[in-house]
Amino acid sequence: MALRILGFVGFLLVGAGLGYLLGVSGNERYMDALWAALLGSALWFVLDAVRATRVLGWLTPQRAPELPLKSGVWGEVLERTQRLLRDKDRTIADSNNRLQDFLSALQASPNGVILLDDKNRIEWCNQMSAAHFGLDARRDLQQIIGNLVRDPGFSAYLAGRNFAQELLMAGRESTPSRPVRLSVQLYPYGGGRLLLLSRDVTALEQADAMRRDFVANVSHEIRTPLTVLAGFVETLQTLELEPQERESYLALMAQQSQRMQTLVSDLLMLSRLEGSPTPGVDAWMSVPTLMRQLSQDAQALTRVINGGEELVHDLSFECLFDGELAGVATELHSALGNLVSNAIRYTSPGRRIGVSFRQIPDGQAEFEVQDCGPGIAPEHLPRLTERFYRVDRSRSRETGGTGLGLAIVKHVAQRHGATLSIESKLGQGSVFRIRFPAGRVRQ
Repeated sequence: MALRILGFVGFLLVGAGLGYLLGVSGNERYMDALWAALLGSALWFVLDAVRATRVLGWLTPQRAPELPLKSGVWGEVLERTQRLLRDKDRTIADSNNRLQDFLSALQASPNGVILLDDKNRIEWCNQMSAAHFGLDARRDLQQIIGNLVRDPGFSAYLAGRNFAQELLMAGRESTPSRPVRLSVQLYPYGGGRLLLLSRDVTALEQADAMRRDFVANVSHEIRTPLTVLAGFVETLQTLELEPQERESYLALMAQQSQRMQTLVSDLLMLSRLEGSPTPGVDAWMSVPTLMRQLSQDAQALTRVINGGEELVHDLSFECLFDGELAGVATELHSALGNLVSNAIRYTSPGRRIGVSFRQIPDGQAEFEVQDCGPGIAPEHLPRLTERFYRVDRSRSRETGGTGLGLAIVKHVAQRHGATLSIESKLGQGSVFRIRFPAGRVRQ
């Protein structure tokens, strides 16, 4: 500022001096000096205005990187302004980077996130929320969320302004065959805005439903034989029975107790399979030996079913692979034997049952059980491996099934890297296949 004042005074003095020296003699010389001083000050103001105009021209959004003035007061003003603008730009860039990092974190979130303004318009949303509600993350910005999400429950939840509890609603892609359930909750924040969080709880609800069904099924499966046992015990305690009747009751009681033991054994095996590590490939078992054991077990089972009589099923065991299979021998024997026993129990006497083990061209091995039983309707096939799921409950109990056999087969197959496939047609029988990976097969 001092330089600016000195510059102004300098122009006045120079103008006055020139006016005095060049002026006419006498009193007019002083008047000429005064007019020259005024002219010098006017010239200073013009030059200062020009410099100020250059400064204002530089202070635009499209300003040049080079300063138009680098000296004087205006040059100092420009340097300080440029320094402040650089600090501001750096602060804005840092803020934008932090904002982008924050939005990237929200974008990577497994939950849906939507930011709403005070008019319920979408300010921002991540891809997960777009998938949950069928939105377009760019096109639907500034759209009212209520116009895009038409679920009546969500509309009532949004209008009620009571966000203490979450809302459970159907997802955009939900269908009767593949339901999708969403948990949605709104959180108010500054200026009347809302934060909407959504998450897919389909798996949680299905797991909870499976847990409830599992407990209910276990209770039902155990309650039935317990009721029978309690009735027989009460009968034996209160009535005088003939020896033949007593033996009959005791035989039925033994049958029911065996049924409970089988159920508990299957449950324990399932629990052990789910909690055990995947078997390695260091233990190998002979496939021909396994097939011979399965054949012996099948023949014994047919005699038990038919009261000790000769074989009435047309059993065919074919081993086309003279090699070894890696895995836990007891688990594999249980799983493969389960498929064979199911075929025997559900196939009428005299009908054919084919069991085979072969290696396919890609190096994998395939175990197959084909029966000529009643077959299974298509709507039951996807659920056959669920625990306690039965196509025909009454017939399953008559044959001594617990409803856990195919669940055990599926878990054993998965633990050994194998896949279980089921093909069936009503009235034509069923085919069960377990395909083992090439890494678990060797000659």
